Amino acid sequence: MKNHNGSCFAIRKALTKRQEYILLVCSFALPLLLWCLVSYVPFLYHPLVRVTDSGDSFLCARGDLIERSAFERENKELSSAGEAVMKGERANPTYLPAPHQVAKALVTAFLTPPRRAGDSWFHESIGHSIRIVFLGFLISSLFGVPLGILCGTFPFFEKLIEPFIEFFRYFPAPVFATLCVAILGINDAPKIAIIFIGTFFQQLPMVANTTRSADGGLIEAAETLGASRRRILLKVIIPDVLPRLYKDMRILLGWAWTYLIVAEVVGTSSGISWFINQQAKYRDFANVYAAIILIGCIGLACDMFLAWLGRQIFPWESGCKGMLYRAAEEIFGPRDRVFSIVLPKEERRKRYEQRHLA
Repeated sequence: MKNHNGSCFAIRKALTKRQEYILLVCSFALPLLLWCLVSYVPFLYHPLVRVTDSGDSFLCARGDLIERSAFERENKELSSAGEAVMKGERANPTYLPAPHQVAKALVTAFLTPPRRAGDSWFHESIGHSIRIVFLGFLISSLFGVPLGILCGTFPFFEKLIEPFIEFFRYFPAPVFATLCVAILGINDAPKIAIIFIGTFFQQLPMVANTTRSADGGLIEAAETLGASRRRILLKVIIPDVLPRLYKDMRILLGWAWTYLIVAEVVGTSSGISWFINQQAKYRDFANVYAAIILIGCIGLACDMFLAWLGRQIFPWESGCKGMLYRAAEEIFGPRDRVFSIVLPKEERRKRYEQRHLA
């Protein structure tokens, strides 16, 4: 039998660190390469012609972008009339800028003052958008996580709350935009409400489902030893599912970002969405792409930080103690009251049984 363990395509086999780094680079390099080919290789796409010399044409001027078929038709008419033909070079539409133009815009967008007095700078728009997303997500989590845990633990709350949530979560959040403005005004409150609506009704069922995955053996052991419902919830169920809940929150934070553009056009336009709309109105699409890429960079950086933080808080998930875990051990010592939510499952079971059987 052929051994596939060394192959990159082995089923459910971990890749080497070198393979992971190569694939990580390729994940970003391949789309960038495709973008470069489309932008810099004329015969691959470039459906338009940029006029460099209008000749005797009255329809076009230098710098105009026209379709290739129209360019050829106009030149044919000029040639048949014995007039000077136009000259041009193949080009992409203005809505598809080249990578170097977008890279330049990423820098100049921060340095260019607003077009109108009183408008926000680019960095101010970004800060406003980040604040909207995190406030909406925080409020959603303050309600969604506790209710989700209750629904995943107690059938009473599951049957009372989840049927309506399952019904409501199929409503697109933007349909409530008008109501949010009518109730909350035209400033930031309706924007935060849209983020909340778009996140909360997806968050609660996800948290409830994750809570139901708690180890039944641990729960039965705690019940056998006479633990109260409150103690089982706080000392057994939540510690067991906390690493998975943390991963769910990372995913849901990305979900909240997807509602940003919709939220920021509710009421008064503001934030990064206002900047994108303004730049599109002035047909400065390099700035549009720069803003879109920056949103992705902020989201990716946030997710990478949360992933790193998760490895510190839940070291058994990655197989090693994180820096924060080791620092806490040095300060507090390995006490149950401190580490009851960060001990591996087997260690929690052992300590729980020892304490109650003693």
